[in-house]
Amino acid sequence: MDRPKGSGLHRFVVAVAAVLLLACQPAFAEKRVALVMGNSAYQNVAALPNPVNDASVMASTLKAAGFDFVDFRRDLSAVETRRALREFGDHARDADIAVVYYAGHGIEVDGANYLVPVDARLERDTDVYDEALSLDRLLVAIEPARKLRLVILDACRDNPFAKSMKRTLATRAIGQGLAKVEPTSPNVLIAYSAKAGSTAADGDGKNSPFTLALSKFLPTPGLDVRRAFGYVRDDVLKTTNNRQEPFVYGSLGGEDVSLVPAPAKPAPVAAAPAAAAPTPQSEARRDYELALQIGNKSAMNAFLAQYPSGYYASLARLQLEKFAAEDARVTATEKARIAEQERARLVAEGAQKTQQAKAEADAKAAEQARLAAEQAKQAAQDQAAAAEQKRLAADKAAAGQAAAAVPPPAPADKTTTVAALTAGSPQADIVKSVQTELRRVGCLTTAADGDWNAASQRSLAQFNRYAGTRLDARTASPDTLDAVKLKQSRVCPLVCEHGYRADGDRCSRIVCAEGSFLNDDNACEKRREKKPVAKRDTDDRSPRRERALRPEREPPAPSAAMPRPQASASARSEADRDRGKIVCDNTGCKPLLHGCHIEYRGGGGVPTYAGVGNVQVCN
Repeated sequence: MDRPKGSGLHRFVVAVAAVLLLACQPAFAEKRVALVMGNSAYQNVAALPNPVNDASVMASTLKAAGFDFVDFRRDLSAVETRRALREFGDHARDADIAVVYYAGHGIEVDGANYLVPVDARLERDTDVYDEALSLDRLLVAIEPARKLRLVILDACRDNPFAKSMKRTLATRAIGQGLAKVEPTSPNVLIAYSAKAGSTAADGDGKNSPFTLALSKFLPTPGLDVRRAFGYVRDDVLKTTNNRQEPFVYGSLGGEDVSLVPAPAKPAPVAAAPAAAAPTPQSEARRDYELALQIGNKSAMNAFLAQYPSGYYASLARLQLEKFAAEDARVTATEKARIAEQERARLVAEGAQKTQQAKAEADAKAAEQARLAAEQAKQAAQDQAAAAEQKRLAADKAAAGQAAAAVPPPAPADKTTTVAALTAGSPQADIVKSVQTELRRVGCLTTAADGDWNAASQRSLAQFNRYAGTRLDARTASPDTLDAVKLKQSRVCPLVCEHGYRADGDRCSRIVCAEGSFLNDDNACEKRREKKPVAKRDTDDRSPRRERALRPEREPPAPSAAMPRPQASASARSEADRDRGKIVCDNTGCKPLLHGCHIEYRGGGGVPTYAGVGNVQVCN
């Protein structure tokens, strides 16, 4: 039988699979094994609430999916983890599909990823080589599996060890989340709960959004594992408002690989040979859509190796340019993050001004390179998306013309899938995500409502001012979201109203002690005691002022004629005037009797009874 020109690989695989299904339907016997680990009870850092719950859900899901062997382990030490991997490797030797699921803490050091057991201390960065287990050790355990080797890591959480870990070398990088990997062995997929360099959320419930999505889509019978992870990605993005994006690294061949086999459908298989013979153009389109569904460089390179020229080859090259731009963006973002961390470290340690200035310049240069990479990525994405839209429009028109003869359900399915994979996030979700991140860094005080209003634009302008960026404040874009996510702490200073002071990330009311009050400078000041002050009556001011300006009269000079009292010098009675006086005569001195007074009768000298001098007169 003559094969059509172009790629006969896809049709050949389908034909072989159909023959096998017809001949051996009752004997579908793939051996599937899984190791599920969840670490929650960490001994030297705060415990995690969800990993053991997530691992329990995954173990139940895989058992219900009909896996031949599921080993569920919880709260493993380093020794127990090594023993579990060694024992699981024996079960994977004759398996077709081997799965390892891990939930707990993970750490990236110098570009390598490590799983952290519950008894790890990690006091120094070099302790990770002794106390943690590398991702490569997991790959060794599943290496004997023949058809699919799958590692699922829900370990992209914030690393609590990095805050206290001592660095033995300043150049040794300790990253956020997990580092990007490129598996070297075939048929290997490594799924992260969040894209490399970012962190994942535990969720508000007892399970993480990533694990809930896995349990929903992975056990779907007949669903290719790559499409299943695509659905997981979409579900997590929707649940977390585009803050968390799961990612899958590695590649598989052109054959569909599902964790749960599809039920047998003999009628459609028998009718398959009667279908119309595909043309080379339809073969190229179908293989291109398959490569687009896989969504990585390996798939596109494989497509170009088989279709080096033509319309779909041009589309594949645009997709490769988009992947390259994304890789450049990730690299530039990581360099900018490391440069920013180094600058912050030097500032915190009080390094020399020259070192701080150099770190500041490096951070600015890395940020500019990141922005340039963001723009290049956006341009490549826009170009690939525009070409893809044109292709979909052309396919839709061609399908409409052929609808009267043979309805094509499969291409419609694929078109829908491709559109779902390439379509961007709704603008309202992007705006809401940017607003949420601006609130996190302290630049937005209003609610994240998805409306890019004047307050949101002012908040982004504030972010540009304090972060040194030049983002367009008139609109919210994915580049804006990535730039704000890059900042790990508050950017805009906290501004509080009068009567409140900044207390971390919130404003606390100022309470002054008893006897103090809050002044205009927002500080407590001791209240002064009030002293009594004489108040002048308004009506008395003029007379008093006149009396003050009037010159005082001088007292009269004493007169020599005045030392002696006169008999009638006062209007007062003489008895009252002379009361308490003493009168003397030649016999002596004695007090003046009551009711008597003194009279002077001349003569001078000592008074006598003869009636001269001062004499006592009693009426």
